[in-house]
Amino acid sequence: MPKYVIEREIPGAGNLTADQLKGISQTSCGVLDKMGPQIQWVQSYVTTDKIYCVYNAPNEEMIYEHARQGGFPANSVSKVSTIIDPTTAE
Repeated sequence: MPKYVIEREIPGAGNLTADQLKGISQTSCGVLDKMGPQIQWVQSYVTTDKIYCVYNAPNEEMIYEHARQGGFPANSVSKVSTIIDPTTAE
């Protein structure tokens, strides 16, 4: 299944409390449950003013639909072409 990186512009994201992040996560999981197993949240990275999320989904449209239903921004969605890591250098 294709993997996507989603950039969400959320001013002050790095200052969100653990409870706020829990609430956002619960909302996201609730939408995912409704959408079915075709779309999966892998993980997210919270930075100062953005959250970068990694999702598996059959297409980009499903990513945008998840964002719409959850009330999350999806400022950019990029399909991952290849994954590399330190073992790629071997």
